[in-house]
Amino acid sequence: MASGHGADGNALHANFDVDYVISYRFAGTDASRAEANFEKLVRALADVGLATEARAGDDCSVLIFVRPASDRHLANAAYRSRVQDWLHGIRHAAPEKETQNSLASEPLVEAERLRIIYSMITNSREDGGAGITPTRGDWKEVESIFPLHDHAFNKKWMKSWSSSYLLELKDQDGIRDKFGEKIAFYFTFIQQYLISLVFPAAVGFSVWVLLGNFSTVYAIASCLWSVVFVEYWKQQEIDLRMRWQCAGVSAIQAKRMEFQPEKEIRDPVTNEPTKVFPVQKRLLRQLLQVPFALVACLALGSLIAVCFAIEIFISEVYGGPFKSVLVYLPTGLLTTLVPTMTSLLSNFATQLNDYENYETQDSYEAAMIQKIFVLNFITSYLPIFLTAFVYIPFGSIVVPYLDVLGLTVKPFAENEKQIRTPKDGFKINAGRLKKQMIYFTVTAQIVNLALEVIVPYVKRQAFKKGKEVTGGPTTKSKKNASHPAVNDLPEEADFLKRVRNEAELPVYDVTTDLREMVVQFGYLAMFSVVWPLTAISFFINNWVEIRSDAIKICIGMQRPIPLRADSIGPWLDNLGFLSWLGSLTTPALVYMFRSDGAVPDGTPSKIKFWVLLLTILFSEHLYLLARMTVRTALAQIDSGAAQKQRRERYLVRKRYLESTSGLPLPPKPAPSGEDEKITRRSLEEEARQESLHLPRPEQRFWGRQRYWHETVRYGREVIRESLAAAGKKTQ
Repeated sequence: MASGHGADGNALHANFDVDYVISYRFAGTDASRAEANFEKLVRALADVGLATEARAGDDCSVLIFVRPASDRHLANAAYRSRVQDWLHGIRHAAPEKETQNSLASEPLVEAERLRIIYSMITNSREDGGAGITPTRGDWKEVESIFPLHDHAFNKKWMKSWSSSYLLELKDQDGIRDKFGEKIAFYFTFIQQYLISLVFPAAVGFSVWVLLGNFSTVYAIASCLWSVVFVEYWKQQEIDLRMRWQCAGVSAIQAKRMEFQPEKEIRDPVTNEPTKVFPVQKRLLRQLLQVPFALVACLALGSLIAVCFAIEIFISEVYGGPFKSVLVYLPTGLLTTLVPTMTSLLSNFATQLNDYENYETQDSYEAAMIQKIFVLNFITSYLPIFLTAFVYIPFGSIVVPYLDVLGLTVKPFAENEKQIRTPKDGFKINAGRLKKQMIYFTVTAQIVNLALEVIVPYVKRQAFKKGKEVTGGPTTKSKKNASHPAVNDLPEEADFLKRVRNEAELPVYDVTTDLREMVVQFGYLAMFSVVWPLTAISFFINNWVEIRSDAIKICIGMQRPIPLRADSIGPWLDNLGFLSWLGSLTTPALVYMFRSDGAVPDGTPSKIKFWVLLLTILFSEHLYLLARMTVRTALAQIDSGAAQKQRRERYLVRKRYLESTSGLPLPPKPAPSGEDEKITRRSLEEEARQESLHLPRPEQRFWGRQRYWHETVRYGREVIRESLAAAGKKTQ
């Protein structure tokens, strides 16, 4: 078949024609239950037309290799997927009526092939899948499902970054064909963001040289840039949807296994019965987000504010011994307590998200992103807000009340005078805001890059070396005789070693990288007027970031499952919010810190609050006017007429589908191999044919376990031997 050979065929043959690997880990599970669940897993895969091979994995696990049982199974699944896309208006034209002609005219790319097979594995039985959900429900022993890396492509891709500065359209299409639209949208976004930073970087450098900080010229340029960038990216997303034919893919997503419908209604568009959860009831549950946001603001805000006050007291007031060391006490508290508090709130947000009972994975992730964004907003921006709008303008009033914090350093003070705020002569550190901005935009970016790429790589290498020393197959110790690699066939040894290594890698989450870019955009949109060189720092960081992310995907993570998407999701709304908020904070900072109205001594009487308020309101109205001017399209409002139009289109496509000859499913593979009688004569004939045609390595790989029950038999043996070996070690 076209998808299995040619350009993408090289990747498949390098991986023994394996599409997916399922890691089945049974450590701590009763042997009989582990064997029964393993058989249930293999049978579920066989029932949807997937072939399996099993090999022993590390640490009480079995690796199940998966591919379609035949090209015909994959062809029919791919054709049905494309027809479904066309019926929902995702594809521009209907596929040809004959399956083979359709796939011949438009061959499957690797991402589409992997996505279809993944849906066969994970979709519910009602949607035609095996219903396998890793670590949930009946599949708690299923640790992960992942495709194998195409190392030839990875090497070529990483090498291309050394000779090119930007992604061309063909490069973006190549990422989409390999990793799916979701990853492709991210790389296209970060590149567009990188290119757009040229303007604020050039303006910022010019202003820094000629005008200094808190420049009105830079403030106007920064606000206009943020508007243009957000609106331009919206248009870019529309173009990419059309190019990749993925507009509205969320409409055909399978329901989440955890979704709990309450009633069945007739769809207003298709008039077909569908199970739903009442919108009004979900809305009432979503209202719980308001107290969640308030609790998050109160908990995290109070913690950060207290640590901020302690840091101000020690650095600005305390004059006793060990000051150079004690000044790091608040940093230690923040490093310890903020992640703990954030983790607790994140767990609560997950439970709240589960309670809201979303129907599809996209809607579930979108709601979760908005909750996490609240936490990210507080932890990322609150310190700068406190410095800019509390400490510096109100420092002369607030700082004298910080004497109570002297208890934190009292054991080190020599006398009471060292921990009391002087009544006269106290000066606000006006340069504190700029230092904070430089830390968040330079130092923090470097630290984050190291934690994201370098530290995980070093930890993996150290863990790998330690594992080889203590339990590697090459060690002559008796306790390593049961290592799975000992029994590997020579022609499979290198391949299985690579698979076992990939099984240990973490799962890549593009949401984390998008969050990083959005938070960075917030610093630029809201506070870059404090330090105009911010955009230059981000430009350099992102030039490295886009390459480090590619390396991280290729060698530091499991290969991402090529999921579809039609945008960067709710992060786009967050960009718009930060851009709007920047139109409020930027003019406020310019007014408060400009040379003829600055408040470096923390005296609020010098601020005319009515002028500050008018400045903010005027700037916001200019922002809204600029956004209306830049925006080229408005969101369409759904109505009864629009539903009627969609219904008419649906009926036309439905009649077309009914007029075709249909798509009969191929017969399922015989579960027990009854369709093929195994006799001495058949075995002799099979051996004769194999002697005439020397099989390829991948053919031998898939020929060792001919039917699903042979895979089950092998898995049972591995489970028994692994649990027996684990039992001996504990004795």
